Amino acid sequence: MTVAAALDQIRAIVGANGILTEPGDMAPYLAEWRGRFKGSSPAVVRPASTEEVAAVVRVCAEAGIPIVPQGGNTSLVGGSIPYEEGREIVLSLSRMNRIRDIDPLNYTMTVDAGVVLTTIQGAAADVDRLFPLSLGAEGTAQIGGLISTNAGGINVLRYGNARELVLGLEVVLPDGRVWDGLRRLRKNNTGYDLKNLFAGAEGTLGIITGAVLKLFPRPRQSETAFVAVPSPAAAVELLARLREATGDAVSAFELMSRRCLEFAIRHVGGSFDPLSEPSPWYVLTELTSGTRSDAFREAVETALGEAFEAELATDAVIAQSETQAKQLWFLREAIVEAQKHEGGSIKNDVSVPVSRVAEFIERAQAAVEAACPGIRPTPFGHVGDGNIHFNLSQPEGADTAAYLARWDEICHVVNEVIFALDGSISAEHGIGRFKKDEMPVIKGPVEFDLLRAVKAALDPKGLMNPGKMLP
Repeated sequence: MTVAAALDQIRAIVGANGILTEPGDMAPYLAEWRGRFKGSSPAVVRPASTEEVAAVVRVCAEAGIPIVPQGGNTSLVGGSIPYEEGREIVLSLSRMNRIRDIDPLNYTMTVDAGVVLTTIQGAAADVDRLFPLSLGAEGTAQIGGLISTNAGGINVLRYGNARELVLGLEVVLPDGRVWDGLRRLRKNNTGYDLKNLFAGAEGTLGIITGAVLKLFPRPRQSETAFVAVPSPAAAVELLARLREATGDAVSAFELMSRRCLEFAIRHVGGSFDPLSEPSPWYVLTELTSGTRSDAFREAVETALGEAFEAELATDAVIAQSETQAKQLWFLREAIVEAQKHEGGSIKNDVSVPVSRVAEFIERAQAAVEAACPGIRPTPFGHVGDGNIHFNLSQPEGADTAAYLARWDEICHVVNEVIFALDGSISAEHGIGRFKKDEMPVIKGPVEFDLLRAVKAALDPKGLMNPGKMLP
């Protein structure tokens, strides 16, 4: 079957509104938002149901056409972008945006893969429940893509990654069959846990079309604090003390350097310095309780007071209202935007054991500064789960193109530190196209063979998001 004949069949399945072939219409689906990856495709297909997805996949399997599944296209590693040769179709789940069921008593929600994260958060709140996954792209990111990449975000410390927030999945397999695993059970000890094959597989084993999500009680009290700390080591010690003092009520614990804050104040409107004196490092933390009590705030204040006495903190402000809390969290998000205005930025999404975060930052900063004098590290991120976004802004006055041309070289310097500390070169962004060539290095021979065996068993023709994750 020719590609043209296959596209005619696909058009008959999804309708005229379900397929895009004009270059201008397809353009938003063919480029990563940072501009690092751009691809080509004969068509962007937008099915509206699981049945349509399955029918499209069957046509592609018969015609030998590779498929790139795509959610909100917020990937940072090129996982949702086709290659330049133009062989692959993009299959967007954006029209599959129904909330199928909410069961407040079972604390579950069943959704289509294309539902945007903020919609899920709002639907949970409407029934007095919480869906805790939260990240910067939540207004665009879709749940199917978030599960496929095992996304993290700011609340992993308390609630876990996307994989841990899923009870069941519905998946269209590479041959077009549908696996209905939409079970709402918390205990189901009947064989292999298949859903965890697809969570984090980046669309290389099948297309997630639906999910059963875990919900949680909504917090009744939240305390947000912005704390000046002298070092990353002090931040890690502060985290341990806050967890102990509040009965493990820490939901988020974010570290940022002074340079990060200065970039935000310089470039992003609405950014400000919350404290009267500068500090080399800061922590932004949120603690939540299921009941409202003066004792909870007192416990937070007492823990911070003890941190001052132990010289783990030098200053702090606790938000007095929800508005103030949002202003503090705005600073955290502004860090990402601000880096764009400081020239080229080489980005690393890495993780180490929490106890080794300070050692990683110290060693990695020294290593990159030796390799590229004048480089400006801007480390920030989720210290509570060991995930640091170790981003590196170009030296002042440097040529941006020449600096970015050293991306692989400088990332290799960072990776050497990561390997030495038993860490990971991808904490929450995935592998995609960007890091796939590192997989044989970071995975031992046995583990790598197992990964390839799984891929071969489920996708023997290699048509499901080819060239992603595994080289």
